[in-house]
Amino acid sequence: MVTFAGVDHVSLTVTDLARSQEFYTAVLDFVPVLDVGYGRILMHPATGFTLSLMKHEGARGGGFTELTTGLDHLGLTAGSRAELEVWERRFDDLGVAYTPIRDMELGFHLNFRDPDDIALELTAPNEHLVAARAALAAGQTSQADIDAFVDEHDLDLPRVDRA
Repeated sequence: MVTFAGVDHVSLTVTDLARSQEFYTAVLDFVPVLDVGYGRILMHPATGFTLSLMKHEGARGGGFTELTTGLDHLGLTAGSRAELEVWERRFDDLGVAYTPIRDMELGFHLNFRDPDDIALELTAPNEHLVAARAALAAGQTSQADIDAFVDEHDLDLPRVDRA
């Protein structure tokens, strides 16, 4: 069976290329690698993740909202809840607004927004998510296996209708 190997890049439409580039380089340590006029290509040195910032001619402008079809948010990985606490202090130092870390069923979330109000999230896995990922990586996992895992760990998650 053919599958994809990972995420290559994410491209975001922005209203001001320079302002967005400054945010992503100052706050998240991206490095600018290419300016194509209508867009900027940034890379993250530690992960190789590529982020494209695009300003399209004729774009309707306005701020981002996750209430329209399309992107809801961009989730980035942090190593632990302790790392998220370091991010909170960094955001405080840089004047970036955020919501406090939330403890969720499968990890910890720290939410913030870019200058165009695009929803961003730093996520760190908890022991349940680490175990689930290991089980999935070990081979084919059936729906029954997933349901048993959710039950075994008393996770308060709704079942997904597979029909």
